[in-house]
Amino acid sequence: MILSREEVKHIAALARLALDEQEVALYQEQLSTILEYFGRLQALDTGAIPPTATVLPIRNVMRDDEQVLSSTPEEILANAPAADEGCFSVSAVLET
Repeated sequence: MILSREEVKHIAALARLALDEQEVALYQEQLSTILEYFGRLQALDTGAIPPTATVLPIRNVMRDDEQVLSSTPEEILANAPAADEGCFSVSAVLET
């Protein structure tokens, strides 16, 4: 499928791109080549190929959960610039 200059300009407008005439000609050629390649792919008989989400082997990349000791509230609040009754104390960000 070969795109016209008007179609390339329309696509650029949808993408909010400002293209000069050189870029329109470049993208007209490149996008037309891409669409021709997709046309070749659509012509392939894929009826015997089952649908798949990925071509890579499925494996779990998560590590095993391990229980670790956590810090106490006092240790955590020791790093706070200000604390009040066991909570972080911060300045108000909104005026009332």
